[in-house]
Amino acid sequence: MSSRIARIARLRSFVRNWGLDPGYLSRLLRGFVSRKLVARTSSAQDGRQSRLRLTPAGQRVFRQLDGRQEDEVQQRLQGLSPGQRQQLVSSLRAAQRLLRPENPTGQCYSLRPLFPGDLGWVVHRHGALYFQEEGYDERFEGLVAEIAGEFVKNYDAARERCWIAEKDGEVAGFVFLVKKSLTVCKLRLLLVEPWARGMGIGRRLIAECVKFGREAGYKKMMLWTQSDLLPARRLYKDAGFKLVAEEPHESWGRTGMVSETWALGL
Repeated sequence: MSSRIARIARLRSFVRNWGLDPGYLSRLLRGFVSRKLVARTSSAQDGRQSRLRLTPAGQRVFRQLDGRQEDEVQQRLQGLSPGQRQQLVSSLRAAQRLLRPENPTGQCYSLRPLFPGDLGWVVHRHGALYFQEEGYDERFEGLVAEIAGEFVKNYDAARERCWIAEKDGEVAGFVFLVKKSLTVCKLRLLLVEPWARGMGIGRRLIAECVKFGREAGYKKMMLWTQSDLLPARRLYKDAGFKLVAEEPHESWGRTGMVSETWALGL
């Protein structure tokens, strides 16, 4: 009786998840069996339970349908420019993120190392986001490109690192730790996407930098930021960084700015 109840529960779950009518599903399966596309056999554990599998003819039909669908998708995508394809992917990821329920365990993102293509994204997102939120012009994006280029050019795998935060396959933030000297490292290019803020990603990225810096043998960690970037300053302060220097400047199309240097003993 328990196996029959479990079988019925699985069938009901399948019907509910796919929004199918039970009677329609039953007729559909009978049609597949009569056309020899699907074979039905009794379960060895429970004779009242049926096992379904595709026959060789069914596998051929499936491959034809699958190939036809793939060709149709490719034809539709061929008319899109690279930029439009990227926009489509981003939109699909955003829809997936909005429709997917939050993970009850709270682990809503993951960290990974730097992959090919990430540096271009780092430069692009700094340029676009800081223009939108702070009014920085293209010269700021150029500065970020220089920093990213130097990271790759002089990369020391034992003492430098980059972390990319991802949620549902989409980049949610990133940070770099770079070598300044044998005893001093620098936290650079911290960014969290607006849609990912409030998840604790910024704090986690900073914590990973601090942990790695200590394990790599550095004695001090430095960072450079701006006085009006208040959310970032709060994160640095909460992580134990201390403000050690300030300097007024005019940069990236902005006036009245104050750069800040922060330090943390490791």
